Amino acid sequence: MTRANTTLPEILSALFPEGHSVTVEDGLVSGEGPFRGGRLAVIGIDGDTALGVDGACRLAADVLDVVRRGDGTPILVAIDSDSQRMSRRDELLGLNEYLAHLAKTLLLADAHGHPTVGLIYGHSAAGAFIATALATRVLVGLPGANPSVMDLPSVARVTKLPLDRLEAMAKDTPVFAPGLDNMVRTGAVEAVLDPDRPLAEQIAAVIDALPVEDTRDRAGRERGGRPVAETIAAQVIRDMRLG
Repeated sequence: MTRANTTLPEILSALFPEGHSVTVEDGLVSGEGPFRGGRLAVIGIDGDTALGVDGACRLAADVLDVVRRGDGTPILVAIDSDSQRMSRRDELLGLNEYLAHLAKTLLLADAHGHPTVGLIYGHSAAGAFIATALATRVLVGLPGANPSVMDLPSVARVTKLPLDRLEAMAKDTPVFAPGLDNMVRTGAVEAVLDPDRPLAEQIAAVIDALPVEDTRDRAGRERGGRPVAETIAAQVIRDMRLG
């Protein structure tokens, strides 16, 4: 694989040298292949495709099909997407609920013994990023990936802060800044994989090392990207338990 701009065919060839059944239709990725004596299911988005209600339903159905089998098959969520599809039709149909449903199916799969790993190899942003890659137990990236929760011009429109001020803040505060390195610093991305090492071995190692609980807040604190998120989240949980 190359050091940057890795393509989905390259990823699939590296994961499944013996062949696979993964297909791409309308930018939606679905299928599986042989992996460590069993199977690895793959869903995702390719080609910088926007995620709308139809796509969210299809991907959610694929995840639920894996869960129904009940065999513990891991699920890899491979992502090179645009943001959510912000068309009038999708918004009127309740796009936010469809995205939430997709995220919940991934959480359900994880709770039923299907390890979920996100792999971002291209672009992703906003609701599409949150409902797919960030809904997995752990997210890793390949060099050249460009994730963001919200680009800075959009942040400027929402917060009413000048773009140049946000750009200055982003240099010191990773939560304001898009990009793979900043996502690593905040703990959202666990690690950047090495394109010179076999991808299948690295994904297998990620699955074997999956944490029992969500460690992203702790990673954000340790890496200096979100120094107080862990403390605040813990306080909220304590307050909720106290009623």
